[in-house]
Amino acid sequence: MIAANAISPRWVDFHCHLDLYPNHEELIAQCDKEEVATLTVTTTPKAWIRNAELASRSRYVRVALGLHPQLVSTRSAELLLWKELLPLVRYVGEVGLDAGPLYYRSFELQKVVFAEQLRACADAGDKVLTIHSVRAAGTVLEMLEEYLLPSRGRVVLHWFTGSYSDARLAVDLGCYFSINADMLRNERHRVTISKLPLSRLLTETDGPFTSLGGRTAVPRDVATTVQSLAEVFKMGADELAEAIRANLARLLAGLDTCPTHVAGY
Repeated sequence: MIAANAISPRWVDFHCHLDLYPNHEELIAQCDKEEVATLTVTTTPKAWIRNAELASRSRYVRVALGLHPQLVSTRSAELLLWKELLPLVRYVGEVGLDAGPLYYRSFELQKVVFAEQLRACADAGDKVLTIHSVRAAGTVLEMLEEYLLPSRGRVVLHWFTGSYSDARLAVDLGCYFSINADMLRNERHRVTISKLPLSRLLTETDGPFTSLGGRTAVPRDVATTVQSLAEVFKMGADELAEAIRANLARLLAGLDTCPTHVAGY
């Protein structure tokens, strides 16, 4: 039986920052019209409250509860609010680690916060996380092994730029990967992506931090990512789009096989 809230999306944008666009509400309506299953992530738990209100009537947009690692140095106190809101959500993000030069000074604090988030998600046992891992893929994976077993949560690695050995470990840990157009413009990343199991791939825009044809990318632009990804896997775009939809259904069902519709989204 298909759940009452099951959907049949055309496209999947599993990591986007709708609240950072000037036309936030218009884009929610566009996602519904274009049937783009969109996970809009938040950078602070305070932002989640307003985002959730705006998307409350959307069929295709869901809001993730985040505390971005790049903001931990100034917003770590909001971890308490994040924990208070966690029982209200299914999706968590954007969370993770960033060891880039601009944020490395807060890296130890980031790890403390991320560990608390993973423990809380493991205790809840029903969360889907989209995780940031800039220059920190190995540490993120170590922390997943320690704090969040695959049976206690489902993980999607957003804009993953780790090594192929990191990617293999991530696959072993049950992780999925959300792929955007910018990743596919980098030859090293294309090679890594080509070696990943197709069954673990989703698409994303990470808008408004990516562009297409000289303009800011929006959720429906994942259609172009599907086309590029299909070229990597030497298959038709329609076939690849169907695989992405099936992967989303499998991720949310937690099963090796999945229904045609995405239930419980």
